[in-house]
Amino acid sequence: MKLVSWNVNGLRACVGKGFEDFFRKVDADIFCIQETKLQPEQVEISFEGYQQYFNSAVKKGYSGTAVFCKKEPLSICYDLCMDRHNDEGRVITLEYEDFYLVTVYTPNSQRELARLEYRMEWEEDFRAYVIKLDQKKPVIICGDLNVAHKEIDLKNPKTNTRNAGFTIEERDKMTKLLDNGFIDTFRYKYPDVTDAYTWWSYMFHAREKNAGWRIDYFLVSDRLKDRIEDSIIHTDVMGSDHCPVELILKD
Repeated sequence: MKLVSWNVNGLRACVGKGFEDFFRKVDADIFCIQETKLQPEQVEISFEGYQQYFNSAVKKGYSGTAVFCKKEPLSICYDLCMDRHNDEGRVITLEYEDFYLVTVYTPNSQRELARLEYRMEWEEDFRAYVIKLDQKKPVIICGDLNVAHKEIDLKNPKTNTRNAGFTIEERDKMTKLLDNGFIDTFRYKYPDVTDAYTWWSYMFHAREKNAGWRIDYFLVSDRLKDRIEDSIIHTDVMGSDHCPVELILKD
């Protein structure tokens, strides 16, 4: 089974930069998108053989997630079923016979950590949500988690220690999530690989210099670890300030 996740930083813009070509080429069973920045009626996009589901923010041109899947899910759930988290279109959950698939666009703590307090509330609620799912059947979590977990996961850790995405608070929440029965599939396969990033600033030629951060993930329940065949970062795919990530699971 092949799964792909990509923060497209605006789906309409990405469609004009090769999104559809990559989508068809990769031929994923499930393709998840974060930061769609649109309402479904604002884009004409469909792929033969795929179901599609959108969860858009109330605020126009902001946040949003989407999922394209070949196999229709048993059920689908939007958001975290908590009023304070239900306006930004950040989560879609698909239920299948033997797993849940959760795609997520985690809130950014923003400049001067203006939203860090809310981010901490989100982390607690999201972790509780996926743990509850995991008690029923294994869970696959994918998306932009907006945190570089370890120093190996960004180019300049020392100068970013108190910046959004690399605060102790955010990294500790990621550790706590993993400690509650989940695996970072890329680090499971490649524990010591350096210079492996999924996001680069548009400033200072960061992508050209590969001065990036690894903030896009596939996490899976511990009991799926024997099915992890590969976890791939498509650094050569353009169209966004993020690149796609891919998980291949043995059937």
